[in-house]
Amino acid sequence: MDPILLLKAAVMGVVEGLTEFLPISSTGHLILAASLLKFTGEKIKVFEIAIQTGAMFAVIWEYRARLAATVRGIRHEPVARRFALNVGIAFIPAVVLGLAFGGLVKAHLFHPVPVALAFIVGGFIILWVEARHKRSFGDRDLQGGRRARVETVDDMTPLDALKVGLVQCLALIPGTSRSGATIIGGMVFGFSRKCATEFSFYLGIPTLMGAGAYSVLKNRDLLSWGDLPMFAVGLAFAFISALWCIRWLIRYVSTHDFTVFAWYRIVFGLIVLATAYTGTVSWTA
Repeated sequence: MDPILLLKAAVMGVVEGLTEFLPISSTGHLILAASLLKFTGEKIKVFEIAIQTGAMFAVIWEYRARLAATVRGIRHEPVARRFALNVGIAFIPAVVLGLAFGGLVKAHLFHPVPVALAFIVGGFIILWVEARHKRSFGDRDLQGGRRARVETVDDMTPLDALKVGLVQCLALIPGTSRSGATIIGGMVFGFSRKCATEFSFYLGIPTLMGAGAYSVLKNRDLLSWGDLPMFAVGLAFAFISALWCIRWLIRYVSTHDFTVFAWYRIVFGLIVLATAYTGTVSWTA
């Protein structure tokens, strides 16, 4: 296979892994990166969805002890059953709305300018939520000794899970960020920053692995065995970079908020709009 094609696949894998769990939209970055690399087409759209599975394997590896304990205890331990139930409940809205509107969204919104607009709007939403969260809980999710209503994923109720699942559906709009929607949405619902982040990781496993499998099966006529090296490289680099990002992000959220990501989204979105308007960069779908 063409080494340049494999190099592009590796770059896309790194972009996926580094952006999947940050509130900056991996899909949006993949669309923009693919445009810059001239790495476009229907097959590449399948590739972009499929390599998200590599990032999810990183979650499975990092939280393998918790996930294995859940599988072992799901029949006898209430905590394990509740955890599995909550992930399942949160997963359902994305399945329903994704199947209903996924094709329409891809046809009209998977383009650089709509992505840039979503970056900017999402950035301002994060700034508003962080300001609200600090007024309620202070810099470390505390105010006068009062902790967040939902401090850990084991404190979540099925209703909490449903709420997060519903806001995850906003990520059908490219540039919104699945992680951003679930983390920031969780904070609005009274989750601690760490709890919202970790549940976003867990929820991504069925959501993104399911989306990847569905996309490959649905578009299998576009693919051939010759595409396997490209997909393997993308998956491998997504796994490695995502594993690093997960470990870094858990440390980061213990002492920092998401304001820096909000400003990144706003500035980056404005740059994309400016370059598209002036013709400095020829963004393509």
